[in-house]
Amino acid sequence: MSPPTARGNSRRVGARGRLSMVACGWSALKGCRDSVPAVPICGGSCSNPFVADGARMSQDDEAEANRALLDNLNSWSREVCRRELPSVLPRLVFMYQHSERWIEHIRILKIITDNFLPHMNHLTLEQTFFSQILPKTVKLFDRMIRELTTEARELSSQNLEIQVTLRNILQTMVQILEGLTGCVHHICTTQQSIILENIHSLPSSILHIIKTTFVHCKNSESLYSGRLHLLSDLLQSVFREAYSLQKRLMELLDKVCMGPSVDENNTLLMVEVIHSLLDICSVISGMDQAFHANTWKFIIKQSLKHQSVIKSQLKHKEIISNLCEDIVFSFHSCLQLVEQMAQPAAQDNADHRIFQKTLKLCRFLANSLLHYIKEFLPFLSDSCCTLHQLYLQIYSKFPPNLHAARMSKALQEEIAGAFLVLLDLLIRQLLTSQPFVQAVLDSKLDLPCELQLPQVLLLVVVMDKLCSQPKDVQTLWCTEAMTRMSLFKAIFYNFERCSGELSLTACLQGVEGKGQAEASVTIYQHVCVHLCAFVASFHPSLFPELDAALLNAVLSTNMTTSLLAMDVWCFLARYGTAELCVHHVTLVAHLIKSCPGECIQLTNLSVLLKRLFFFMAPPHQVEFIQRFSPEEVDNLPLWQCISFQALSADLRKQAACDVIRVCTVQCMDWLSSSHTLAELDSLNTALSALLTVCNSAGDAFDIRQQTTVIEVVGRLWAFISIQQVLSQPYVQQALRLLLQLLTFFIQTVDPQLISQVVTLLTSLLKLEPPDHVCLAVLDFVSSLSRLFIPSAIQDKVLPNLPSIFALLLTNRNWLLEQHTLEAFTQFAEVTNHEELVPQCLSSEDIKNKVVAFLEKTGFVDETEVARVDHVKQKVAFLEPTIEEADGLALQPCTKRARHEFPFEEEYRSAFQAAVGALDTTEWLLQQAPAPTWLPVELEALKEKIEKLKCCIPEGNI
Repeated sequence: MSPPTARGNSRRVGARGRLSMVACGWSALKGCRDSVPAVPICGGSCSNPFVADGARMSQDDEAEANRALLDNLNSWSREVCRRELPSVLPRLVFMYQHSERWIEHIRILKIITDNFLPHMNHLTLEQTFFSQILPKTVKLFDRMIRELTTEARELSSQNLEIQVTLRNILQTMVQILEGLTGCVHHICTTQQSIILENIHSLPSSILHIIKTTFVHCKNSESLYSGRLHLLSDLLQSVFREAYSLQKRLMELLDKVCMGPSVDENNTLLMVEVIHSLLDICSVISGMDQAFHANTWKFIIKQSLKHQSVIKSQLKHKEIISNLCEDIVFSFHSCLQLVEQMAQPAAQDNADHRIFQKTLKLCRFLANSLLHYIKEFLPFLSDSCCTLHQLYLQIYSKFPPNLHAARMSKALQEEIAGAFLVLLDLLIRQLLTSQPFVQAVLDSKLDLPCELQLPQVLLLVVVMDKLCSQPKDVQTLWCTEAMTRMSLFKAIFYNFERCSGELSLTACLQGVEGKGQAEASVTIYQHVCVHLCAFVASFHPSLFPELDAALLNAVLSTNMTTSLLAMDVWCFLARYGTAELCVHHVTLVAHLIKSCPGECIQLTNLSVLLKRLFFFMAPPHQVEFIQRFSPEEVDNLPLWQCISFQALSADLRKQAACDVIRVCTVQCMDWLSSSHTLAELDSLNTALSALLTVCNSAGDAFDIRQQTTVIEVVGRLWAFISIQQVLSQPYVQQALRLLLQLLTFFIQTVDPQLISQVVTLLTSLLKLEPPDHVCLAVLDFVSSLSRLFIPSAIQDKVLPNLPSIFALLLTNRNWLLEQHTLEAFTQFAEVTNHEELVPQCLSSEDIKNKVVAFLEKTGFVDETEVARVDHVKQKVAFLEPTIEEADGLALQPCTKRARHEFPFEEEYRSAFQAAVGALDTTEWLLQQAPAPTWLPVELEALKEKIEKLKCCIPEGNI
């Protein structure tokens, strides 16, 4: 009989071995130990190395032997486990690596952790256990997650098979997490200090599993959709076990020792751990506040603990960015709770407790940020923009910002005291950082409208802190560079863009004074006071930067910004030396004289000069009069700006007489000249200077001078043309000034002149002149209330006054309408001609307006919410216009393109005058029958037009 084949032998040995192993468990294989290497090295396809070459088992036999072995191991005592560890552990590792059954993996992991891990040498854990088991565990866990994700689409309450499958997977995940937790717990409790390199596979593998678990839990609501309740209990168990595992791992990592001489491998391992926890922080944000806070606490603690060896390897920018994102997210959660508490059905106590808990998290995260910045500031140059944006985003959601959440004053104080105070400390830490200065003052910084006020408040905080800083820090912030603005320029630049908050007169919490209660202040007051305080304390070498910024702001087209700069400049004049004040007055005077024509910048400079002049010492005022003598015509642009009340009595009398004399001569010269529009500029300057004398030194006029001025005004009035008033700005200004002078001298003006003026104004208002002309008309008509109209002109004046008031009251400009209502009310109270009052109320619309004004009604009360929304829409609409105007505000006007034809402007002016004359004729025809000569003149005009057309070359027609 031939010998049996190898295959037959294998079958017979396999059968015998199977019976023996089932009966005796581990003892059946014990005799093979000596011929087996301590750690099997084979691929996934090799046979079990613990069976002799002549005794290979089938897969079923091997699986049954494995189960028998595992069952038997559960009954071993600690002593047996310790003694058999060298021989059993390789067998179990091999089984774990090559098993495809999840339940078997769980059993093996639990047996190793519970029975054999306590007897392993901690120095060889990485080689004998972690590096052999954990890679397969990670793959196994990832496969489970993939299967969950795939099978979740088929989950339903009717599909019981899928339910069972998914629940089994989740239960297996729970068991794996439990096993890993036990493993970490053992190491943590048996070792006082740990070297990362000895367990380097453990943290990375476990952190990967933890992150994967949390990501799945976070996405479970969308993944399982409306079927989440079918698995919610097990998903909660998975989360709890992952939470417990991470908690144990952080306890273990807290025992890691890394001295100055630690090698690079350990350093990189710790850096990897911190970065992995950082990723986990991003996942669990919003899932569990306490867990989230503890994770951040551990990251910051380990970063600071091992700072000396890991500072150059840490991803500082990513840590700062994530921490800032979590702060903003937590703060937004606070604000959502604030709005929720404002709802009528809110549960005050419960919501407020949650609010306080969330606010506490904000404070904790902000404190963590401060600690990290304090230790790693030199490494945070590329994080300064993020820190800057953090400050802006937080304050953009806090009152008085236009886009802030609505909250009570008590909640504002609670948030400010618990959280916002830490942002103040943040700025203090970053104050000396040049990258932070660059981020805040970047000249290319393009902030949306909701971040403009936070930027202003940040700059104010910086100013407050700079007061106590040395010169080099102040210079860093206050000097301009190629890519950044100075602090002064930035304040005015951003203040100009807070139009929404300024229009709502939003308020900030004030400062408690000695013996005074704390009061709210407007944003304007807040910025102005703090800016002045900084000016009073900064280094004198920075005055040139301040001067440049103030002048630039005064020349702004934004009235509020210009006014702020003037207030600060006046504080500087009063706080500084007398020599500094006279220097500034002289500078502004020269700027005014150099202005080429009327513009908003000239108006701002004129107001500034008027205010600064009051702060000049009397000797310096004398010097100013000598340098800019009022007897010289070239200096009249200055004297039209200066209030003579700033001068002493003697100087006021002398200067006023000089101005009156020069202005009168100037007017006479114009009357005796050719009366061209080009010369109106100098005439208007003289009239303006005369008006200044009237308003601030009216008692300086003697009878002769008064008579002369009234006579000059009367002669000038004869040259006023309705057509030119409508089309020529210089004529409009002349009309306005003449009306104001007539208002001042109304008691002595010739009645016939009054009649002429009223008649012209009645016709002019019907043609809708500019608003500033209408305001001058209104002032003049109001002054007539103090005058008893002589009977000789009553029939020409009195019938026109109701018409004038009616035309002004129907004007579409709300500001002009308001002034008209005030003027009419005063007129009705004072006038001697009471019969005019009911005539002015001819229409029902006008009557309703006046009654509503007198009763303070007629205006719908707008809610605060509606008012804020209205301003938001307005700001959003105007923002592009403001941005476009920025580039033009401080630039000179572009030169006019050279016209192809000479005298084009003259042609255009003449043609506009002719059109205006025809419009006036058309209006007159609507009021009264045409005179008999008009048709003849129109025919002659028609012939003249035909002749003019013949003079134009054919190519131009």
